[in-house]
Amino acid sequence: MVNALITPDTLARISAIGPYFAVATGPRPEADGFRPLTDLYADPRALEEAVRTVSGRLGTDQPRVAASTLHLGTASRLWSIALACATLTGSVPDLGPDRLWWRLPASGPLDLWLPALREVDQEPHPALLHTVAVQNLAPWADAVRRVSGVSPHTLRGNAASALIGAHRVLIARAPRPLLPVVPLVRSLLDRPPLAGAGTHRATPAGPLAFRRRSCCLYYRVPGAGTCGDCVLNPKEKTS
Repeated sequence: MVNALITPDTLARISAIGPYFAVATGPRPEADGFRPLTDLYADPRALEEAVRTVSGRLGTDQPRVAASTLHLGTASRLWSIALACATLTGSVPDLGPDRLWWRLPASGPLDLWLPALREVDQEPHPALLHTVAVQNLAPWADAVRRVSGVSPHTLRGNAASALIGAHRVLIARAPRPLLPVVPLVRSLLDRPPLAGAGTHRATPAGPLAFRRRSCCLYYRVPGAGTCGDCVLNPKEKTS
């Protein structure tokens, strides 16, 4: 396997793909407010405050809806950065929550800052599982469940849906990867902890079609509908 070193320039190129792929590195950004990601996982007060902020943005008085939305968005951030690095360089950055910092901006997904770059010394598939699923999504789901009561079934569906979303953006905006993204994503969906979160199939256009077996609850936001991969959608309309 060709293995390209992940550099600040690499992260800058990946950050340009879209807001969910953006991550700062190097010296602390000028605007302060960053905290280690471990705080979000381990400090209920920090998570409760973030959920309240998201509730206000969404205009909902249902903490479970806001918590699930925050969980899904954060999972999307982690998968997007790691998957883009894996497919474009053949390497995966170490996104351990003691090394990755976060803050909740005025709008949009979490801001992320990785002060120092380090790669996971594994092949892409196990590296992605380790740094995203094991180091982050497992404690993240535990924290969200403790604070809000969102079901493990929903949280697992969120994690799979976030991965699907990341690979679709990559196919659309990064058309010349070093590693093909679809087989990598399929292998992640077919194994724990994502196995069983939904069904997927190949499509002629390239991205996997996916239908999750749960709902992220976003349809309960005033004026919102269901997501494209939602279990509540009629089967013939999913893609």
